Amino acid sequence: MAGVLETVAVPRASAFPTASLAPIASSSVSSLSRPFNSPKFSEFRGLKAQSTRSSGSASSRSRFARRGGRIVCEAQETAVQVAPVTDANWQPLVLESDCAVLVEFWAPWCGPCRMIHPVIDELAKQYMGKLKCYKVNTDESPSIATRYGIRSIPTVIIFKGGEKKDAVIGAVPKSTLTTSIEKFL
Repeated sequence: MAGVLETVAVPRASAFPTASLAPIASSSVSSLSRPFNSPKFSEFRGLKAQSTRSSGSASSRSRFARRGGRIVCEAQETAVQVAPVTDANWQPLVLESDCAVLVEFWAPWCGPCRMIHPVIDELAKQYMGKLKCYKVNTDESPSIATRYGIRSIPTVIIFKGGEKKDAVIGAVPKSTLTTSIEKFL
């Protein structure tokens, strides 16, 4: 038989009061018999803690035993966080930037926006030091979207010297965005 894998996802924080963890521990998703301060969670760092419980053959136990009690974070080293921009910090971050700036206009409910996020992350990593990348949630900052005539999302705009230089509308391939970026570097 295969082993049973328990997973508990907890938001990042440096310290939690035990009372705030009670709803998580008592949920039907996580039916844990031990408290959160048990050795089972001793390596927890705020991402995802996993433990294993085996019932069956030795081969299934050995397959899961090497991952028991470890932190799971896929691609942590390769992730580049594209910073959000709001009305409050638009001027200094985008318009007064000393280099070219790529701004993605998006919304959380937009499927194509979620498809283009990894492409923007790759471009931010690829052009680090040459290009600054930001994102604007059009639901939270509608005035910025209105100012630049954003009617469809995702829309990617490239700014240089405080001026709008180019715009790409829709979930386009990385090569399309790269061609647009290269014109202004």
